[in-house]
Amino acid sequence: MSYPGYPPSGYPAFPGYPPTGQESVYPPAGQYTYPAAPGGYPPAGGGSFPAAPPSTGYPEAGGYPAPGGFPAPGGFPGAPQAGGMPSYPGGPGFGVPPTGPGFGGYPQPPAQSYGGGGPAQIPVGYPGGQAPSPMPGPPAAMPQYTQGTIQAAPNFDAGRDAEILRKAMKGFGTDEKAIVDVVANRSNEQRQKIKAAFKTMYGKDLIKDLKSELSGNVEELILALFMPRTYYDAWSLYHAMKGAGTQERVLIEILCTRTNQEIREIVNCYKSQFGRDIEEDIRADTSGHFERLLVSMCQGNRDENQTVDYQKAQEDAQRLYQAGEGKLGTDESCFNMVLASRSFPQLRATAEAYSRIANRDLASSIDREFSGNVERGLKAILQCAFDRPAFFAERLYHAMKGAGTNDSTLIRIIVSRSEIDLVQIKQKFTEMYQKTLATMIAGDTSGDYRRLLLAIVGQ
Repeated sequence: MSYPGYPPSGYPAFPGYPPTGQESVYPPAGQYTYPAAPGGYPPAGGGSFPAAPPSTGYPEAGGYPAPGGFPAPGGFPGAPQAGGMPSYPGGPGFGVPPTGPGFGGYPQPPAQSYGGGGPAQIPVGYPGGQAPSPMPGPPAAMPQYTQGTIQAAPNFDAGRDAEILRKAMKGFGTDEKAIVDVVANRSNEQRQKIKAAFKTMYGKDLIKDLKSELSGNVEELILALFMPRTYYDAWSLYHAMKGAGTQERVLIEILCTRTNQEIREIVNCYKSQFGRDIEEDIRADTSGHFERLLVSMCQGNRDENQTVDYQKAQEDAQRLYQAGEGKLGTDESCFNMVLASRSFPQLRATAEAYSRIANRDLASSIDREFSGNVERGLKAILQCAFDRPAFFAERLYHAMKGAGTNDSTLIRIIVSRSEIDLVQIKQKFTEMYQKTLATMIAGDTSGDYRRLLLAIVGQ
């Protein structure tokens, strides 16, 4: 089985590394002390990671891009359609663009460093009494995913854009094309300034005017674009738990993929805008090990140290084996602890150590030991540790695959990733499914809704 985008040679160059003109001297000699693996990476002795057990329902082609054990059976089918566009709540401070260092992206340090010194001690209890192969070199550093399809417009004039939108909605009929041309070509921060300028110039609320002029999916899409980014995540979580039923896949999609800083901002926004505690709402709407996983995610306390401790990775891999494949029954809390708290580079090293210990990959073991939403949540974390854009590419694919379209999922991912990593998501989509994201959107949507989606994805 091939893994698109893996091994590391398929990743885009790490910005600023190595410095221009010094390619031949990076990394500096002696900087990394981990033992070398014969033949490079992946480890020698088979040339590939153990294949997952046969199953059905895999994505049509390509699968997942990393040795963590993907693809996942069945993927992530879209959440149930909501009964129309929920209200667009306001609240104190609503409309002010969020601020904060590193907001919106996935910041990483400019260079990857690795700890772990010499070879780790081999834990006891390996299947068959055999020790694993020598420790491999470090897993590939994850590229920075900060390339959105929407950039801030040059020569931006909020007052001029507000006037264009006013004319597009004034009088008989609506000029949807003029509205699409503005909102698809402005950053989220610029849209907040347009919204403020509109109220200053005309004494009217732009959102209320848009709601009165638009309907259906194009209304939902445009209103989502005008929500500040953190507010949109909080709003999506609120409506996933509001009323009868819970859209668990929305909770997984947001809480299992955001950075610590983003999660903390979402939790605070949820409290200030909706007057509710997100952790209490999660406890009321979910249960069991899935509830505990989401509560862990809400803390925003994942280790974000980029240095890999190979001794700990070996110990965690052994711990996970003994908590699942190596015993009758499953110690779910052990899986929760490791996957909810370890950094993504650390999880990659743990997954690679696990495949040597258990003779199967970690994702397929999660398949065997868990089911339902907790299985989906754990595998979402593991996939994001290896390739976050591939996770969103698969979600988009299943939102449009087959009869009907899960428009809320399509809108939420396109909008929320448009300024972060939608360029990489598009690339992964093509690798995994041998068709472009734009082609699939064009075949599943129509009218102004299709025109706006295609404008956002860069077509």
